[in-house]
Amino acid sequence: MDKKILQTLEFSKIVNKLSQHAATSLGKAVAEAVHPSSDLETVKLTLQATDEAYKADRLKGNAPFGGIVNIRPALLRSIIGGTLNPAELLEIAETIRGSRRVKRHVLQLHDDDPVPMLADMAQQLTEHKVLEDAILACIDEQAEVMDSASAQLASIRRELRGGESRVREKLEQMVRSSSVQKMLQDAIVTIRNDRYVIPVKQEYRSHFGGIVHDQSGSGATLFIEPEAIVAMNNKLRELRLAETREIEKILQMLTAQTSEYADDLQLDLEVLGVLDFAFAKGRLAHQMGATQPRMNDRGYLKLRRGRHPLIAREKVVPTDVELGNSYSTIIVTGPNTGGKTVSLKTVGLLSLMAMSGMFIPAEDDSQMCVFDAIYADIGDEQSIEQNLSTFSSHLTNIIRILGNMTPKSLVLLDELGAGTDPAEGSALAIAILEHMHKLGCRIIATTHYSELKAYAYNRKGIINASMEFDVQTLSPTYRLLIGVPGRSNAFAIAERLGLQRSIIDVARGEVSEEDMRVENMIASLEENRLTAEAERKTAETLRREVEELRAHHEAERDKFDQQRDKLMIKAQEEARDTIAKARKDAEQIITDLRRLAMEEGASVKEHKLIEARRKLDEATPEVKKSKTGKPKNATKPQRIEPGDEVMVYSLGQRGHVIEISGNDAQVQLGILKMKVSVGDLELVKRAETAKTQQPKLAASLKRTRDENVRMELDLRGANLEEAIVEVDRFLDESFLAGLGQVYIIHGKGTGVLRTGISEFLRRHKHVKTYRLGNYGEGGAGVTVAEMH
Repeated sequence: MDKKILQTLEFSKIVNKLSQHAATSLGKAVAEAVHPSSDLETVKLTLQATDEAYKADRLKGNAPFGGIVNIRPALLRSIIGGTLNPAELLEIAETIRGSRRVKRHVLQLHDDDPVPMLADMAQQLTEHKVLEDAILACIDEQAEVMDSASAQLASIRRELRGGESRVREKLEQMVRSSSVQKMLQDAIVTIRNDRYVIPVKQEYRSHFGGIVHDQSGSGATLFIEPEAIVAMNNKLRELRLAETREIEKILQMLTAQTSEYADDLQLDLEVLGVLDFAFAKGRLAHQMGATQPRMNDRGYLKLRRGRHPLIAREKVVPTDVELGNSYSTIIVTGPNTGGKTVSLKTVGLLSLMAMSGMFIPAEDDSQMCVFDAIYADIGDEQSIEQNLSTFSSHLTNIIRILGNMTPKSLVLLDELGAGTDPAEGSALAIAILEHMHKLGCRIIATTHYSELKAYAYNRKGIINASMEFDVQTLSPTYRLLIGVPGRSNAFAIAERLGLQRSIIDVARGEVSEEDMRVENMIASLEENRLTAEAERKTAETLRREVEELRAHHEAERDKFDQQRDKLMIKAQEEARDTIAKARKDAEQIITDLRRLAMEEGASVKEHKLIEARRKLDEATPEVKKSKTGKPKNATKPQRIEPGDEVMVYSLGQRGHVIEISGNDAQVQLGILKMKVSVGDLELVKRAETAKTQQPKLAASLKRTRDENVRMELDLRGANLEEAIVEVDRFLDESFLAGLGQVYIIHGKGTGVLRTGISEFLRRHKHVKTYRLGNYGEGGAGVTVAEMH
């Protein structure tokens, strides 16, 4: 891409904004070197990296790039055999640590919400913790070599500190002496040339032996190393030299270790720079309110409310542009300061940003094209530079564009043909546009010439456009209108400003009839556009209202669902409590049964078992189920009568209705009787009528139910003949009452009564099946008969 074009479209300002979002010097360097690409796949990959970084920044915040610096110079010195200083080694250790933090941050992001491109880059980062630990074991946070770096260094420093302590103690004894204090300028111990000295007045120089190391500016004070400590200072000097040699040895060892990992660390720096660059693009997108454009290489461009990124969001007017589908050339007309140049720069700059892998400040579903080059001849007529420019400079620039452009180029021309005679300028502008249009490139051109309006109107693939102008306020709105050529508005503006009507009428007479027809056509188009715009706004308002109503409805529905769920949870908790209480009562009944068995042995009376079973029946809780508990496909309620076989919703069990009282029904479920709501029942099978069972003689009998009928008959103590009579009567009553199952208590005894009753039941017409009682029903002392 031509550097002049990048400068004209102010791409460098976007790059500067991008680099400010980089967290490291590595990322800044990559950002400053960013360049638009003409390869579609490359652009898609860079946009994908931006999208992943944008998402990561939104979900997890900034990546931890702290501590990472450009250590390339230090690595190079380690490779060529130089010795790194403690500060450089500390930077290397901090960079290794920072690289590890970034790697773990990105991989954690990938686990939570996939970011495959960033994860692949992060996987390339090495983790040389051995080198990091080795450096940090020797160098502290202040970039000083620690005593623990080596045993020899620790020994030297211990001896050095002990020697310094002894020298200071010796000198302090001297300065505290009253005879010496009068000879000192100050009673202090100080250091000159790494040797301990005391400040002696000039006139007492002869009283001290030793070495003079310095004197004050006035010469009144001499800094003397007394002869008594010369040997001690010499020893300290030797220890300091030993310390320096040991430190140098340690640094050389760490440098050699660093050189072994230099190649890996160089690659890490490149990856970290690219990662930082991707996150910088994501943060820039957040700041600009930018979105990811869809890319193509078909020459198709569609901007939806695109904004110039260098104009404040509260001031910029969004632009809608479509190019490369029905038309490949747009000719924009309109007055000065209307925003034509800004629209051109917006299209060009957003194209450069997209081709560089950056999001663009536009609405979703915007599409951008990968051009092989973007050419621009743009000059701001309101600037000093434009006033100084000439027709020749514009033409030279256009000639260069004509020599380089291809069918896959984007050409932006501002004030085409300006700066010369209007007739010649318009003719030249038409000829240039015609040549470019035939080549097939994408063109957006602005002009003042009305001749170009007619040219665009008559040419296929070329469309007029204009910058909207509000005649009422005499000011531009900066909106680009595709399909509507611009009007001069000169007469309207003059009239609004108070120019005499007679002068305006004379001016209108000077305008050719053809020009007037064009102006009238444009005025008609403008009127139709305003009408359509008003209708669109009305439709948009209605759409927003419908969306608000839908959102409100959904919110109310969600609220209802939440309340329903809370009620269901509460009901379930109450049901659990009720069942727990019932289970506790049942356990107590079972305990009582066991106690009875233990007290009376195996001869527990049947009537006691029956009484215990009745208590168990009474302990069963009433479970009420709301109508919402029924299946959605449940049919409308049916009339339920005694004897009918029914399904109890709340229990999921079948049973037979014994009696109905108001809205409640007593249902027989096995050996249990339960009182449930009629609304909790579903009819499964009607009780069979006696008509199909009784002889014709009985057809006139009215089937009634005895309110005192019972489900069990106790025959204990009766002989077989009496028992058969009672059983026959009991079965008839049970059949008329519609009972599905009855219990005949005969006791165990010798078994004669049980055998006789069983034989009678086998032949009885109302009995479907019969069996001995189960455990809890009385066992062999009870016969259970199921009725037809």
